[in-house]
Amino acid sequence: MPLILSNPDAEVWLLIRAASDSALAERMKELMRFWGWQDDADEAKRIHTLAGDAALPGFGLGDVQYADLAKQCTHIIHCAGTVRMNLALEDARRSAVGSAEQILGLARRIAATGLLTKVDFVSTLGVAGKRNGILPEAWLEEMPAFHNTYEQAKAEAESIVRKAIDRDNLPVTVHRPSMVIGDSRNGRVIHFQIFYFLCEFLSGRKTMGVYPDFGGAQLDVIPCDTVAAAIVEASHDMTTAGRIFHVCSGANRAPTLEEVKTIVRDTFSRHGLRVPSAINLPLRWYCRLAQAAAWLAPPGQRRVLATLPVYLDYLADRQAFGNDECSAWLARRGVAIPNPGDYLPKVLDHYLKQRHASSSTRAGRPERRRQIR
Repeated sequence: MPLILSNPDAEVWLLIRAASDSALAERMKELMRFWGWQDDADEAKRIHTLAGDAALPGFGLGDVQYADLAKQCTHIIHCAGTVRMNLALEDARRSAVGSAEQILGLARRIAATGLLTKVDFVSTLGVAGKRNGILPEAWLEEMPAFHNTYEQAKAEAESIVRKAIDRDNLPVTVHRPSMVIGDSRNGRVIHFQIFYFLCEFLSGRKTMGVYPDFGGAQLDVIPCDTVAAAIVEASHDMTTAGRIFHVCSGANRAPTLEEVKTIVRDTFSRHGLRVPSAINLPLRWYCRLAQAAAWLAPPGQRRVLATLPVYLDYLADRQAFGNDECSAWLARRGVAIPNPGDYLPKVLDHYLKQRHASSSTRAGRPERRRQIR
């Protein structure tokens, strides 16, 4: 958002999932705090918030509000979605495919007025599913096997986008980020998601130092500021219409899981957290051990161990992602994809500081006494 609104002539209609006006206001306050803006900031005055849901017909807006939206917008950036791996397929489709259909419907309506300039559609490298080898920056010609319903639904959404480009000549760029993590400059991120769970696992603190043998498997990550820069730059460049960009570290720069594990363990140790000695097991043995331990562990630890096979399924793949087109295009725009080794310690530093601050806040709260009335 700050990148978009750095243009003083830009105005943004921001669709936020919220059940009420008060919930909408609270979510907006959270975003404002994250961006570091006061209520009277010039940028804040150029944001028009809409309470709705990207997967609902007309985004759940009234007819008048939706029509007004279509008259005002020239660019669409679609990055809404539910990043959950364990949804039922129909629920995952409702989120990914449903929102894609609604976004394309808005694009067609704006295009009919002659106002549409660009659509930037955020997908995921997860559409590669269980496909091994290097995924090129191209449309999927056939559906692979998938690890979960999230990947499948996002791949199906891409298929719908491709048909809309071919049939309706819509100016859409598809962005496929890898695992999005904190800002490369300071580690800040609005929500801690899957990467941070993996880092807890890679620290060895939840598994008593027992690890599967990762071999040469890579973990492609990308900082959120690089993703934001790529999307905003593409929104101003009509030559990117119809193209697919892999916003990721790429096959030649993505770190191996062993390298990430070393950085995680070093950073956790630097923050005063005890890191157990590492014991490596073959992946098959490790999965069986995790399943057996899940039956015997306390409830809290059991939940952690029960989810491990989901993530280990990813880590067992030998995948990589081509990003030559995206990185070359970004370089021409003055944006460089940073080296993971330069920013991963900053990302983890921020996470651990926030983790410690959250723990201290909880520890400092007065005991809540229950009363019977």
